[in-house]
Amino acid sequence: MRRRAGGTGGPLARQFLVWQLAVVVVLLGAVAALAAVQSAESFRETQGRRMLSVAEDLAAVPTVRDALQQGRYDLLPSFARSAENLSGADEIEIVDAGLVVRTAPDPSRVRQPFDPGASTAPSGRAWVGNPDGRTVVAQVPVIDDRGAVAGLVSAGIRAPSLWASLAGTGTETVALLGLALGVGLAGSLLLARRVRRQTLGLEPDEIVELVQRREAMLLGIKEGVVGLDTADRITLLNPVARELLELPGAGPGDHVGDLDLDDRLREVLTGAAAGADQLVLRDTRALVLNRMPVRLDGREVGAVVTLRDRTELTSLQHRLDASHTVTDTLRAQAHEFSNRLHTIAGLTELGEHEEVRRFVAGIVAASEGWRREVSSAVGDPAAAALLVAKNSRAAERGVALALDPDTRLEPIDPERDPDLSADLVTVLGNLVDNAVDAAAGAAEPRWVRIGLAGGADEEVRVEVRDSGPGVASGLAEEVFRAGFSTKAAEIGGRGLGLALARQACLRRGGTIAVTGGTGTGAVFTASLPPRPGPGPSGTGDPVREGVRG
Repeated sequence: MRRRAGGTGGPLARQFLVWQLAVVVVLLGAVAALAAVQSAESFRETQGRRMLSVAEDLAAVPTVRDALQQGRYDLLPSFARSAENLSGADEIEIVDAGLVVRTAPDPSRVRQPFDPGASTAPSGRAWVGNPDGRTVVAQVPVIDDRGAVAGLVSAGIRAPSLWASLAGTGTETVALLGLALGVGLAGSLLLARRVRRQTLGLEPDEIVELVQRREAMLLGIKEGVVGLDTADRITLLNPVARELLELPGAGPGDHVGDLDLDDRLREVLTGAAAGADQLVLRDTRALVLNRMPVRLDGREVGAVVTLRDRTELTSLQHRLDASHTVTDTLRAQAHEFSNRLHTIAGLTELGEHEEVRRFVAGIVAASEGWRREVSSAVGDPAAAALLVAKNSRAAERGVALALDPDTRLEPIDPERDPDLSADLVTVLGNLVDNAVDAAAGAAEPRWVRIGLAGGADEEVRVEVRDSGPGVASGLAEEVFRAGFSTKAAEIGGRGLGLALARQACLRRGGTIAVTGGTGTGAVFTASLPPRPGPGPSGTGDPVREGVRG
């Protein structure tokens, strides 16, 4: 990605440094202001008591009291200046009973009216206040011999300025503020470096551009993408994945186990079913999933699962498989007919004409016998044709096909249920193919017995028995659930075909199951209930193409 010098606010590290310094300065300013306020409060409290003591001492001097009573005001300045020098007060004023200033540091104040403000001193009670917000004043009444107020003494001291207050707190406070500023500066530099390292040197606008590109890419690709964390919770789900999985309400934070997914799909998403290009059936879709773990600094932080819709490709593949089945059947029949023609030619050259007639009669009887048996017991043309074709292929592998004596399948009305015949071919073809595969690998006699019942307006029932090794009880459900699993070879090769057969049954509300333990042969039973009315066409649905697993 193209690197730029920085965003509108400068490089990210510089922005962090500036903002951190601003925060540190504001905090230090707040601390300094708090210290100044506390200093001012302490000053008012301490100096208020001090000025009150000075005023009380001066008011208690007998000479001051006598001077106010006798009107000898010339004696007062010396006492007032002496008290100022001793106490450090900024101003001491002595006022007579008529509230006229008789002595003050400022000569222009002498003989001027005195404004006591909110003071209670004129009424005979001492008072301490801060009338102008800057000066602490204490006023004490002077009581004469008769108990009357002969005057009052006012002592005041001005509060220091803000900088003087801070300086008055001592060098320790200033040193602490400087240390805090230095620590804040160093912390800001370290934080800026750390943030820049964690963002890989990207600036804010580059990070935003990177996120926007990622979103556009995820929204633009045709494949589905699912991001998972180590706890199997969704961290990313693009619209294509939401559509393929049919999870309109799912989103980041949802756990895979809480979603409406079958066991097979859940195992692939969580990694329980490992392997590349895992094929999974999701309703009528055939999905290909690939799960890749995501590692950061050597540890796994989650996984990314990609999904591709291969429904159409699988449909074409299934049709090709069906063509291969027909080709194999024709090849088996051609091979069989070639052997029979060679036999007939040899008997003719030997002059065994009677033996030729008997051999040909036996061939015709055997072939026609299976056709007549199937045609008389199976009323659905597609199913009957499937069984006739399967017989030649089974015979080539040394497996004998046979119908149960009770087999009776009534004709299926395509107007009432146009998909039932196709679903029956899917189920019957896959069950027969799997039974032939199982019996071909077993000891003689090798056989597969087929039973059909129902049809017309009734439920179609299918039963297929084989002389193979059987299915272990622990795998009775796995053979259907595994579907496209790579474990198909370990469970007798019953993979996609049985999964498709199961889906065809469940789609109609039917059932499919397998019984028979290991060594006793397997018995597969399936039921296909008719639908109440005409159903949709199965065109394009890979499950309805009669695929052989």
